Amino acid sequence: MTWTPTQPAASPSGADEASGVVARTALALTAWSERWLPDAFIFALVATVIVFAAAATATSSSLAQIVDAWGQGFWELIPFTLQMALVIITGHVLATSPPMGRLIRRVATWPRSPRAAVALVTLFALVTSWFNWGFSLVFSAVLALEIARRVEGVDYRALAAASFLGLGSIWAQGLSGSAALQMATAGALQPQIRDIVSHGGLVPDGIISFRHTIFLWQSFFSVAVEIVVVTTVMWLATPSARRARTARDLGIELSEHGTARRGDDRAPTPGAWLEHSSILMWLVVWLGFAYLIRYFAHAADPLSAINLNVLNLAFLLVGFLLHRTPARLMRAVQEATPAVWGVILQFPFYAGIAGIITATHLNDRLAAMFVDVSTRATFAPLVGLYSAVLGVFVPSGGSKWVIIAPYVMDAGHTLKVHLGWVVSAYDLGEALANLVQPFWMLPILGLFRLSARDIMGYTIIVFLVLAPLVLVLLTVLGLTLPYPL
Repeated sequence: MTWTPTQPAASPSGADEASGVVARTALALTAWSERWLPDAFIFALVATVIVFAAAATATSSSLAQIVDAWGQGFWELIPFTLQMALVIITGHVLATSPPMGRLIRRVATWPRSPRAAVALVTLFALVTSWFNWGFSLVFSAVLALEIARRVEGVDYRALAAASFLGLGSIWAQGLSGSAALQMATAGALQPQIRDIVSHGGLVPDGIISFRHTIFLWQSFFSVAVEIVVVTTVMWLATPSARRARTARDLGIELSEHGTARRGDDRAPTPGAWLEHSSILMWLVVWLGFAYLIRYFAHAADPLSAINLNVLNLAFLLVGFLLHRTPARLMRAVQEATPAVWGVILQFPFYAGIAGIITATHLNDRLAAMFVDVSTRATFAPLVGLYSAVLGVFVPSGGSKWVIIAPYVMDAGHTLKVHLGWVVSAYDLGEALANLVQPFWMLPILGLFRLSARDIMGYTIIVFLVLAPLVLVLLTVLGLTLPYPL
């Protein structure tokens, strides 16, 4: 099977010249971002200071009360922090398994031109991110590296950027979208937030299932539109072979047969025999899938029963199947853990911010502000825009939702907007923020041996095209949905 779009003419065409302009713009934007954007952790610290100052000036809380609210909230996201870390780890485990390595090598033979190569990586990144953003991030990066070895003249930076684009568009509207999972998972949010969403029992227990968020036809339509638009933008942004900078041009040597590492297949010692045996793996897989079958069989509504813990367990069990032995699984988990350090470090600060907002009733002031500047028609796009802007300071879909959910959902009740679409609006804006905030690029930049400045020109161009489109989708599609669900 071959991915073979029409080949470009030998002489420069209008489309080729246009793509050259886009590519030059991308380079200028990457240089700007490298100069002016600090590390993601700095954004978390700045956001803490801003929220502290806002609570001190806009509420009646004393400084001592604000300090207490921050300290008491600081550790409240520990369970969710571990859940997010497991999303990354289980995604990495799946993407680096031997069967996935064989699949990646097969897919890497499809493209025959630089543009087709970048478009293919983009398409795989977008589609796989709907299922699991951690898997998408690693799978797409490894696929891009394999294609870079095979396709002559492909721009290495464009390939790296393409592998990240699932996190800049589709992921938050999929099965691992943080806000949708938090709303569907009991215990994933503080009780006071559930009370706000419940609104006196209007929404039972303050739970909003996937049926009312990512499984809305409006959400599926948005995903389809984004896939087409983002893939097209990257096709146009890819430099022609004569303008491209390959891995070789950048001084990066790509090793052979490095797509996915296999476990140590040497004959084990008697003491390590179980590490290299599939017996225990099959027993755990049987136990895990038996539980999942019973879990969904007893659920009144299987779609509503999907939550973060169930998804993490399912992906982990599939990882058991694909790696086959404990030794291979342990190696994969060990290689994945460096990617979660940012989550572990930053999430407590976001929890502290949320503690200040809720304990000082700053959320009431912010909710009133949203009501004052919004109508039922404009509320969803405003939430999406606000989510994107705030995401530059808080580059975590789950943590940011904890921060803004109290006042956004309160305002949604007041304006009588479909609450599930409010979550979707947040998700659409949340993904946009990742295109201009380098935090979630960190896990893959090491694989490519690149810096954020090398790829952010491409992601910013996608942002400039996608942002107005998202606002239009949120406005038009939001009018088709009733209140409250």
